[in-house]
Amino acid sequence: MPMLLDRIEGVTLFVDEIDAAKAFYQKVFAPEVVYQDAVSTVLKFSGTMINLLDAAQAPQLVEPVAVSAPGSGARVLLTIKVHDVDSVCAELRKLGVTLLNGPIDRPWGRRTAAFADPSGHVWEVAQELR
Repeated sequence: MPMLLDRIEGVTLFVDEIDAAKAFYQKVFAPEVVYQDAVSTVLKFSGTMINLLDAAQAPQLVEPVAVSAPGSGARVLLTIKVHDVDSVCAELRKLGVTLLNGPIDRPWGRRTAAFADPSGHVWEVAQELR
């Protein structure tokens, strides 16, 4: 049987302040909390788990690769499919979330907008243009 690496179970985000990250994700996404302790919070996003991990705990998971320094630039873009980017952006603004860009129609047939969590991880909301 061939090896199938086609199902992402979880994504671990290295965060600078676990309490600020947890508050942000609970406010913006309202996910179910699956697990939490002093350095980690695992959130359920439909079929995928997002693990918020204190960046100080990250080296043991990625050694010998270094953990990027805070503010060193975007290294990931996580996209959430939505029906109406403009209405989602209005709700995000009500929550105090600042958009990095958008809403904008992209040449590849999507309308998108992006925002970042307190540690700089960039999230995008995207809708298919007809």
